[in-house]
Amino acid sequence: MNKIEIRTVNVIQYVQPLREGGSMPAIVAADDGFLYVLKFRGAGQGKKALIAEFIGGEIARALGLKVPELVFMNLDDSFSKTEPDEEIQDLLKFSVGLNLGLHFLSEAITYDPLVGDVDSLLASKIVLLDSLISNIDRTVKNTNLLNWKNELWIIDNGASFYFHHNWKTWENHLTRTFPLIKDHVLLEKAKDLQTAATEITAVLNTEIITEIVANIPEDWLESEVDEMPTTEMRQAYVAFVNSRLSKIEELVKEAENAR
Repeated sequence: MNKIEIRTVNVIQYVQPLREGGSMPAIVAADDGFLYVLKFRGAGQGKKALIAEFIGGEIARALGLKVPELVFMNLDDSFSKTEPDEEIQDLLKFSVGLNLGLHFLSEAITYDPLVGDVDSLLASKIVLLDSLISNIDRTVKNTNLLNWKNELWIIDNGASFYFHHNWKTWENHLTRTFPLIKDHVLLEKAKDLQTAATEITAVLNTEIITEIVANIPEDWLESEVDEMPTTEMRQAYVAFVNSRLSKIEELVKEAENAR
């Protein structure tokens, strides 16, 4: 297995805000010479959205799906001091420290389900990915998919793993499936779910999941409101994905029935 290596870069320029959705990410330049879409720790869903984005993105990558490179991004306090927009100024101020960046795909266009052509097996893998990570936000209204260089790329997994917003009840989710898959933008095209399940279980295992979760920055897990130790949080993420993997045949049937 290839070891997961996540680079850390420094933000050197705030280029422009992306005023789509509530979290207001931004295009920024980093000291490695590349542009990134920066997801802020100080945004609405905070660090938990970054955790979901990170785990979901790296699981997708492990499955061979196209995901922009994810990097940890250091943001210092100098940017908030020179930003004239008060809303952005506050966001920058509350996001000093380690954030999450996605490599910016220049000239990529949002996937349009009315005209987009997607291979059935690829659609099936993405549908099952979102069942595995409980992603409620890949719908017709918000596809969170990009077409770039004639390939389909996965972005924005921050609404996944929603159980972590209430750690007291997280274990209740271990026995559940994912009925909300009925709203998935690619469900109609996902006609090879059984083959996709076979390929997913052939490559995704506890070792890979554990390594992905081990790469979550410790301070993303730390919270003034969550009493659960961070070691137990990491174990919970692994246990949750494993529980979904063990029920993948149920997830296949659930998606087939919804389709």
